[in-house]
Amino acid sequence: NMKMNKNNQMGRIALFAIALLLGLSGTVAAQQAEAILDKASQKYKESNGISAVFNLQIRSKANQKAEVIEGSIQMKGDKFTLKTPQSYTWYDGATQWVYMEQTEEVNVSKPEGDELQFTNPVVLLNTYKKGFTAKYKGESTNQSGKKVFDITLVPKNRKSDISKIDLRIDKITNFPASITVTNKNGVSNTILISKLVTGVNQSASVFVFDQRKFPNAEIIDLR
Repeated sequence: NMKMNKNNQMGRIALFAIALLLGLSGTVAAQQAEAILDKASQKYKESNGISAVFNLQIRSKANQKAEVIEGSIQMKGDKFTLKTPQSYTWYDGATQWVYMEQTEEVNVSKPEGDELQFTNPVVLLNTYKKGFTAKYKGESTNQSGKKVFDITLVPKNRKSDISKIDLRIDKITNFPASITVTNKNGVSNTILISKLVTGVNQSASVFVFDQRKFPNAEIIDLR
């Protein structure tokens, strides 16, 4: 299902970007490129719940005009919700619900093993940290005229589908200006965070599908 795959891909990138976002603070120097990733996991643990608004730009070699998907995400511990115009995903630390707007279907599953790295941002971050070499590339000016630090993550495993991940970090705020994931098939995904709030301290119910709010939804149990 292409829509499900796109939603899952977007979710993975969004979670990774936000996990990184929480650890990017302080002056960046060449020897600190890997240290940025080391900080992110602890920063997330201390965040006490976050919410963020983002847009994801998907561009392929065949179609140079990017497809743009806007969305929002909430995260706390190993829980998250991800909302886009096409879908809504909840994960309460064990069960995942994915509601597709067009079909009014809810797929219920229990992610395990490798799938967990795409639901728990701390696991996700550590997976990328272990799987990539961080390189500090220098400073530049982005399209909006902001001075940014450039860091590239290169996969250690040559069989990886990802060729590189480029981070552009605002020199003034020390938050990412953009994060671009480039795949070997020529598809690139750029995520831009427009708003991020920490200390939200959401209740547990935020991360659970509430059928009362979706009375017409068809439940498809994949557990």
